[in-house]
Amino acid sequence: MTRHRREIAQQLATGLFDAEIAIDQALAKAAALMSTMPTARLDARVSATVGQPAVDHVAAAIAALSAARAEMVKAHHAFADLQAQFGLGAVNFGAGFIKPEYPKENRALHVVEAPRAA
Repeated sequence: MTRHRREIAQQLATGLFDAEIAIDQALAKAAALMSTMPTARLDARVSATVGQPAVDHVAAAIAALSAARAEMVKAHHAFADLQAQFGLGAVNFGAGFIKPEYPKENRALHVVEAPRAA
């Protein structure tokens, strides 16, 4: 692959990772907002009907962000396919953090006995 194409691939990878991070951050912030809403209502000692439309809208926003995240994951896989087509299969552009290693030892599931009643 030419140097120019490699630079373009790097730009695309950086943009993809930035978009993934932005969606995750937005999802986390929306979830944090949602988690404070019921407590705020209880602290204010108002009826559950107060603010329900706001709860519905925040819930819809969280659902939309979740759908956007799912689409970005699909885009990530599509870029991975392109990466292989262009002979970049072994190149890892990174996402600003180091991915953990997969365990090398065999970590098969096994049956665990239930605790005995005393």
